[in-house]
Amino acid sequence: MVVTQENVAVNDSTRLPPQQIADTLRERIRSGALKAGDRLPTQAELAEEFGVERGTVRQALGMLQADGLLSNVSKGSPPRIADIVPTRDGPQPTMVALAPRLVEAFAVPQVRIDAVCLTAESLMLALSEPIRQIHDGRLRPQSVDVRIMLPSRDIALAFPVPVPGQGEDDEAVHSRWLSQRNAQGQVLRHNLRSLRSSHGIDVRVTFRALPFTPPVKLYLLNASEALMAYYMVARREETVDSEVLEMYDTIGAASLLFSFERRAGRRDTAFVEESQKWFDALWETITTDLKLS
Repeated sequence: MVVTQENVAVNDSTRLPPQQIADTLRERIRSGALKAGDRLPTQAELAEEFGVERGTVRQALGMLQADGLLSNVSKGSPPRIADIVPTRDGPQPTMVALAPRLVEAFAVPQVRIDAVCLTAESLMLALSEPIRQIHDGRLRPQSVDVRIMLPSRDIALAFPVPVPGQGEDDEAVHSRWLSQRNAQGQVLRHNLRSLRSSHGIDVRVTFRALPFTPPVKLYLLNASEALMAYYMVARREETVDSEVLEMYDTIGAASLLFSFERRAGRRDTAFVEESQKWFDALWETITTDLKLS
């Protein structure tokens, strides 16, 4: 193979690869720094900004074009940001899809995560990835504000509940759920708050108690993306203190997570905006302070 100056620039380990440049520009589009209809800088300007050859820039722009993020692509002038950003691939299980979405959400200076869920298990586990990348120096948010709504300890849950005729130990099932809710919330809060002392990040984690059992889990990321999954109720057994409890419960980590993005067209934008209004209304009205104990 003939080694050209362009090939050297792309393969030089000290230079950014096309994928990283494409990811940086993609995040600028997602964050709104580059808006629909905006022209990109010229290839020469981008090459100077990223310290690479124009061939590397062309490869990065080709990736964005293939994703449908650019329009008016021609040799005569820089392309524009597409008016409608296509949605992502189809839904995936929560524990597959949530962590990478959170990583992207943590790439902005001011991070805001709102969540409604039965327990904080999925969110607690998925947050470990952006937290790890912060410790690795790959993510550097200035502030993180997390608001979580969980069912109140004082309500009769719709699920988990005992299977009728199978002992019907309501107290044991409720106590099991409550201990999980509290333990997972405490771990999540501790892991995030530790970023204050380790990295000087302004972290706020707040919980509110819902007066009902949420039928779905909802995650709102920086008010720009909504992730929703249905709680699928099924019969299962759980051993608690040597006692086998038969209950109707959910395994939320396996629920399919559907993504809606503000920049993916009017339908998705409306869903994100209405979901945020719904969350804020509940937060400010019928929910109450929640203490994890």
